[in-house]
Amino acid sequence: MLIQPHLNFEGRCDEAIAFYRMALGAQVTMLMRYKDIPVDPDSKICKPSAESAEKVCHAALRVGETVISLTDGRNLGKPVFNGIMLSLSVRNDAEARQFYTALSTGGTVVVPLGKTFFSSSFGMVTDRFGVCWMVLVAH
Repeated sequence: MLIQPHLNFEGRCDEAIAFYRMALGAQVTMLMRYKDIPVDPDSKICKPSAESAEKVCHAALRVGETVISLTDGRNLGKPVFNGIMLSLSVRNDAEARQFYTALSTGGTVVVPLGKTFFSSSFGMVTDRFGVCWMVLVAH
């Protein structure tokens, strides 16, 4: 069994993809826009509006060994990620600093990066899209 995060950016998916490529070195492994969906006139699922044609229906980003799915969803403009955190486990303190700093750009520091009883580097940040990240050196 595999559980993968699927994040809804409500119209900001292209911006999020560019940010995660820069901040985390993410690689786009799949991207489909709403205009590319085969239209079934009898289906009640995924009937895109003209305004949503260029928006992302589904994208997949590879970050290290993990695949994160993304979408623009209903393109409402305000993504909400309450109650969810993504944990980024890295190899060393230098990587922790690098990724924490990158994810903090335009975001909000929740817990400053520092040494704890369970990690040589741990910190939490909410990025510019509202996604909360825990960055830590895994031992």
